Amino acid sequence: MGSSTNPSTELARAVVTALVEGGVREVVLAPGSRNAPLSFAVLDAERAGLLRLHTRIDERSAGFLALGLTKTGSRAAVMCTSGTAVANLHPAVLEAAHAGVPLLVVSADRPARLRGTGANQTTEQVGIFGGLVGTHDIATPADLAAPAAALAETAAGLAAGPAHWNIQLDDPLTPTDRWAVPSGLTAAARPTGAPPRPDEEALLAAILDGRRTVVVAGDDAGPLARVLAERSGSPLLAEPSSGARTGTHALRTYRLLLGSDLADRIERVVVLGHPTLSRPVARLLARGDVEILAVPTRGVWPTPSHRVDGWLDGDAAPTRAGRRPESTVAAGWLEEWQEADRSVAGQLDRLLAAEEGLTPLEVVGAVARALPPGGQLVVGASNPIRDLDLMVPRPGADGWAVGARRKVLASRGLAGIDGLVSTAIGAALGRDSSRDLALTGDVTFLHDANGLILGPDEPRPDLTIVVVNDDGGSIFATLEQGDPTYADAFERLFGTPHGVDLAALCAATRTPHLKVTSLPELEQALASPNGGIEVIEAVVGRADRRGLEERIRALRPG
Repeated sequence: MGSSTNPSTELARAVVTALVEGGVREVVLAPGSRNAPLSFAVLDAERAGLLRLHTRIDERSAGFLALGLTKTGSRAAVMCTSGTAVANLHPAVLEAAHAGVPLLVVSADRPARLRGTGANQTTEQVGIFGGLVGTHDIATPADLAAPAAALAETAAGLAAGPAHWNIQLDDPLTPTDRWAVPSGLTAAARPTGAPPRPDEEALLAAILDGRRTVVVAGDDAGPLARVLAERSGSPLLAEPSSGARTGTHALRTYRLLLGSDLADRIERVVVLGHPTLSRPVARLLARGDVEILAVPTRGVWPTPSHRVDGWLDGDAAPTRAGRRPESTVAAGWLEEWQEADRSVAGQLDRLLAAEEGLTPLEVVGAVARALPPGGQLVVGASNPIRDLDLMVPRPGADGWAVGARRKVLASRGLAGIDGLVSTAIGAALGRDSSRDLALTGDVTFLHDANGLILGPDEPRPDLTIVVVNDDGGSIFATLEQGDPTYADAFERLFGTPHGVDLAALCAATRTPHLKVTSLPELEQALASPNGGIEVIEAVVGRADRRGLEERIRALRPG
């Protein structure tokens, strides 16, 4: 560990050694005094080529930056000092817990003798994230054995979800020498472990019985959903962030089709991932006349909120009364859905083209079309992800080639608006993409405007952030709160107009900004990225958002 006899320095270097050996390649650091030993050790490790360091002044943004890095496969740890600094990581940790993302938190703490004494910046950090995330309380290098073993299991794909290392650091907090990193310590390889995938043949055996089946792919369902839909001849109802919306069985307007007569004839639903976007899907999963089969998913609460009649884990087909054993596909079932999808998609496009002014869905559609094969899109909660669900081009049509892979990420574990800018920056830094885009509403953008604060020496990706600015929370206009009955209270309680000058806000962080008000302007801006982090503000109205939503919901095949 070098010549230093400083216990905190020795412990910090042991922690960083364990991180590197456990597969951590990225460290996001928020400055502080108590975590100074960790900060010096990480800097020395970066200079030795063992990891990449990112420094942020806001712990909440730092947490989501680490989340974005980890979601794209670059295992990341976020480090902070003691006290409220740790609490500011809670939103990112909760999202990671519910989405099954292996985010690692390393917090500095006072030594145990100062706990419960009112010492400065001292609170109860052990278990601060509640029962969803376990804390390893580490006072000496010997205490690292158990957390390091757990880290290795996560890197191998045997475990998922966040972890918390709480490091007790005593004075003095600065080293007496610089760390001569041991020559045997090498840079961690990119983690390649993944959870075991169920056996496709066993799953198919459970659903190839002639029943009219649809496959629902929620967030992070993965390519297995596409494979099951294609091999069983089933329509694929795939959310944008499912990782499954790539094959010919994926339907663009499935949310609208679930309001048609086709939906009444569904006999079975196979669910993968975490479906959260659509009330029509939620109503489908609540129907008592439909059999619900589910593939286990990740996250601290893998049991879904909807009813499950049988689990498909690949070991054995579920047993059910009345099951028809023959391997068959419902004749014409897929084709009916595909024809209806083409009809409703055409009606939707014509409806939007006839609307006056630039609509949010047109903005989202332009962003989707601008995402090339191999590209990556991080999309915010509320309306943007739901609008994208209707506007993602159909593979094999609308200019999207069948089989072209595009990665769409969203924070659907808890579906919050937190940390979108930082998550998108982390995702862009963590994955080599042909192009990186982010799509967000104005309130979500403002919620993490601090994410644009990067020091002059920090790694910066090429990232275009498209902000759909309707000056408030338009999603509530489409929900119960937007009913005309509550019109007198809507703007103050839910619409929340802010009037922020986004150009001035971006100028404060020297972030290039462009405002557009028409579809041609937006398409031209998307076609001509300047490099680095830039913001395109697409100004739209929300006065008729509820009416537009009602017109869209009324579309039917025919």
